[in-house]
Amino acid sequence: MNADQFEGYAEHYAAEARLIILKALADQNDYRLNDKMLTTVLQQFAINRGRDFTRNQLSWLEENASAVKLIRAGTAIVAELTEAGLDHVERRTVLHGVARPSPARS
Repeated sequence: MNADQFEGYAEHYAAEARLIILKALADQNDYRLNDKMLTTVLQQFAINRGRDFTRNQLSWLEENASAVKLIRAGTAIVAELTEAGLDHVERRTVLHGVARPSPARS
């Protein structure tokens, strides 16, 4: 097996996870979920990397894309979708480092 075959896979994997996170937040009435709930959502999509992975992706989304705002609540982290994050999910803009949503189906 050629190692070049997997080049860029980690970033692709993270970009997909970030999109799943943004979509999950967009589905909430108040655009918010905590990191434990988001970890469960990721697991439903076969991304079984644990809470630290989720927290790293949330930090990335806040620091690099301004797509979420993070609030510490005790030992939990609550993520709130920002306008930039919603614009990406609704296909009005593209955030570098976040997978693009699929086109609307006819």
